[in-house]
Amino acid sequence: MKSAEIREAFLKFFESKGHEVVGSSSLIPGNDPTLLFTNAGMVQFKDVFLGEDKRPYARAASSQRCVRAGGKHNDLENVGYTARHHTFFEMLGNFSFGDYFKREAIQYAWEFLTQVMNLPEERLWVTVHISDDEAADIWLKEVGVSADRFSRLDEDNFWQMGDTGPCGPSSEIFYDHGEDVPGGPPGSENDDLDRYIEIWNLVFMQYERQTDGSLVPLPKPSVDTGMGLERIAAVMQGVHSNYEIDLFRALLKAAAEATNTTDLENKSLRVIADHIRSCAFLICDGVMPSNEGRGYVLRRIIRRAIRHGHKLGQKNHFFNCLVSALVEQMGEAYPELAEKQAQIVKVLLTEEEQFAKTLDKGMTVLEQKLAELNGQVISGETVFLLYDTYGFPADLTNDIAREKGLTLDLESYEKLMEEQKKRARESGAFKIDYTDTLSLEGETEFVGYQSLSNSSAVTALIKGNQQVDEIVEGDEAAVVLSSTAFYGESGGQVGDTGYILFDSGKFEVRDCQKSGGQHIHLGVMLSGKLSTGEAVNTEVSEDVRQATALNHSATHLLHAALREVLGEHVTQKGSLVDSEKLRFDFSHFEAVSLEQLAEIETIVNQQIRANTPVETKVCSMDEAKQAGAMALFGEKYGETVRVLSMGGGFSVELCGGTHVSRTGDIGLMHIVAESGIAAGVRRIEAYTGEHALNAFTHIEEQYKKAASVVKAKPELLVEKLEQLVIQSRALEKEIAALKGKLASASADDWLNEAQDIQGIKVLVKTLDGADPKSLRDTLDQLKNKLGSSVVVLATASDKVSIVAGVSKDVTGKVKAGDIMKFVAPQVGGKGGGRPDMAQGGGTDIAALPQAMASITPWLQESLES
Repeated sequence: MKSAEIREAFLKFFESKGHEVVGSSSLIPGNDPTLLFTNAGMVQFKDVFLGEDKRPYARAASSQRCVRAGGKHNDLENVGYTARHHTFFEMLGNFSFGDYFKREAIQYAWEFLTQVMNLPEERLWVTVHISDDEAADIWLKEVGVSADRFSRLDEDNFWQMGDTGPCGPSSEIFYDHGEDVPGGPPGSENDDLDRYIEIWNLVFMQYERQTDGSLVPLPKPSVDTGMGLERIAAVMQGVHSNYEIDLFRALLKAAAEATNTTDLENKSLRVIADHIRSCAFLICDGVMPSNEGRGYVLRRIIRRAIRHGHKLGQKNHFFNCLVSALVEQMGEAYPELAEKQAQIVKVLLTEEEQFAKTLDKGMTVLEQKLAELNGQVISGETVFLLYDTYGFPADLTNDIAREKGLTLDLESYEKLMEEQKKRARESGAFKIDYTDTLSLEGETEFVGYQSLSNSSAVTALIKGNQQVDEIVEGDEAAVVLSSTAFYGESGGQVGDTGYILFDSGKFEVRDCQKSGGQHIHLGVMLSGKLSTGEAVNTEVSEDVRQATALNHSATHLLHAALREVLGEHVTQKGSLVDSEKLRFDFSHFEAVSLEQLAEIETIVNQQIRANTPVETKVCSMDEAKQAGAMALFGEKYGETVRVLSMGGGFSVELCGGTHVSRTGDIGLMHIVAESGIAAGVRRIEAYTGEHALNAFTHIEEQYKKAASVVKAKPELLVEKLEQLVIQSRALEKEIAALKGKLASASADDWLNEAQDIQGIKVLVKTLDGADPKSLRDTLDQLKNKLGSSVVVLATASDKVSIVAGVSKDVTGKVKAGDIMKFVAPQVGGKGGGRPDMAQGGGTDIAALPQAMASITPWLQESLES
């Protein structure tokens, strides 16, 4: 049976047993920010098992795409070296949420393997936990499994979700590959060899482990099973290695063709064939190569594959070419793979192009370091150099080292990495955490969503990083209040400005920062004296707050529009919104085209003109998920979150910032810049409201001014400019031709200026008004006419340009490159070239006459010696 047929047979079988067939979830877990990737079939049902999510079904079956290449579950370094390790695999699973339990789970598994897959019973070995008499009786007495092919194990047959929570015994089914394969049955001394291979694990979640380690029975025990599609396919297709199944044979063939390799058993081909699956599916699910988190894991996998292609001798881009072969194999089961094929190819090609710039140099450096190596350990300094300068992840260097029987000094590498991070933190801007520094207690109540002013009391005053009892006129200080209407900088939104008013005077708030639970009002005392405990009133600058709100709300619409136009891989990587403009950073693999920017801007402004209400709701995280709210991976959220909805569901995100009441309040958004700020991260800058109108006004003024300059009506400006460009290009060609004729005519006059040194004609001359091209053309003409000669010509406009030519019969005595190395430094520059022709220049125009005058004496000395 082919892999696709096994997948279909599994799902149909469990559908016939009353299971809801559920599609594979994303490789990015939607319900567990602590988990890097979806690594098992139960991940999408985790909240169901915990009782936090209700589904309309109590039985489910799925074929789940999984990645194990980072964090706790990391098989990356084993891929290519074993028969069954993969970064990407499919997990077939059936699940019961408080419905059936051990008896049905065991019977279903046995029926599927022996009756649907028609596997011989004598090839199957079963294990249970040593304490699980119930499961043992079902297997031995009801199913009739032979006691000779049955064993009880301890920790290998007990599963738990974490240190606390749902857990329970498990039962595993192994396939016996036969006596010709080394290895013993489960539980024996050599059970880690390849004869007996686990194909299915049935987990019986019947307890909840408490913090004291005790086990409390669950009121509704559940079942979670997992069977690797690749493993069962190997069994059904009569092969021992997963890389011999139909799916991998096709990918190995495609990888061999892409790398011009004929040896299909080569381990590097296995690595490439495995890695194209994980890379393509991760990109399909919105992960982009980067230097952090999931994106860095993806980059590591891509670069490992590229290095193995390089090892096979393929120096051209090849990895992206394998996407079509993968789509052919898995596109039917996963249509999204085919839908995003072009995007996946683009991302992989971009990453290949980037790594190609440093791969050869990095390999050269590594080979040099290995040649100098004493012992078997590559130093941490070398590992760090390869990572920091040439983009080699440490596990890629480790991969190369293992092939040569070497290891890495990872301890010193980690120290160097930490030192680099420390330097980056120290060199970057930072704000003092007043709570940690001064041990401030309590929290500031924020009332700024409802009002721009409030009555409050001073809880602390800070001056020069020291708590003080009072501040007076002229003091720069920080004021902490019991409650405030001032928004503290967070989520990319800057802090509010305004005033704190009290009986004897006024404090100007120039910024408001959050520190722990406190709002720190930073500013200067304009008048009076302020003491701890004193009653005050806050007054936020309404114009600044409103202008900032326009920009913040616009970033949400922009984010949604970016995902609509560019794809769902776009996620926020940072933002800054103040009263002047908005800045939004997002994940994307290439520059956004002008056409795409125009479409994005149009979509945002359509949402603005729709003038729909901007709704905020405080709810639990589970309710936010059900509403489809976007959350950032790695962010910590409390028990309750604030959900912001715009455009009737067009944008739904978690956000604690301040916003407009209706989208129409934004007025208008205009994108003014798009740029790349890091690998895989782009930045858009834009204006809203009055600032956007001002930008358009400025553009219109410039447009009219340009039309006036070229004497054209504004509506005909583009046509006029096109005509002028055509005329300019024609004139440039004409001028170049005239310069060539002039140089040719003048060259005859200059022949008489050549000096004879040792039978060689030497001509050194500065030409006024020549460009570099005419300089080279004139050089060739003079060399041809002078015969055995040395010619040096120069010109100066914004900078100095110099060319040197030596006839080939003279290059044995003096070389053009040596002449250039002599003269170019004298004009503040450098140069070089071939023995018969060199060019260079510099910036010191005033030094040119003396430099040219020094050439003939230097040549005379060189030729005479």
